[in-house]
Amino acid sequence: MSNELHPANSTGNGGYERRDIGVAPVLYFMLGLLVAGVFIYFLVDAIYSYLEKRSEAQQTPVSPLVTNAPKDTRHLSADYKDYLKQNFPAPQLEIDERSQLDKIRIDEEETLSSYDWVDQKAGTVRIPIDRAMDLLAQRGLPVRAQGADQTAENAAKDQSKKGNRK
Repeated sequence: MSNELHPANSTGNGGYERRDIGVAPVLYFMLGLLVAGVFIYFLVDAIYSYLEKRSEAQQTPVSPLVTNAPKDTRHLSADYKDYLKQNFPAPQLEIDERSQLDKIRIDEEETLSSYDWVDQKAGTVRIPIDRAMDLLAQRGLPVRAQGADQTAENAAKDQSKKGNRK
């Protein structure tokens, strides 16, 4: 009986690959990846260009009354907004929704982060949310005394029950 070890890999290379990877295949792969990326870029650009032209061809005019409508109707120029305000009677639909929405959001933010009177006669003041949360954290929420209030409520209920029985 022999005590020699016989590894499963009998090629004599120690169980791992001794040959290095070639540089040329890696460079060819990277070049192919670059060519594919450039090709895909131009393909997508061509598709978007086609879709843009098709969209412009199918786009309806802004209004049949307007003769000098801008070519790109996604962005309204200041001249066009003035033209709409002057030539269309009230009530007008929203002309510039984005700036109107931005104004509403800015007004809300200003209201939520400033001091002001809610009712000056009653002495009611509006404070910023951050300050209100700080005051609430310092003072805590108001807590009702459970023993005294429950006793008073129970007594009132008992009185109403006795009154209903008579």
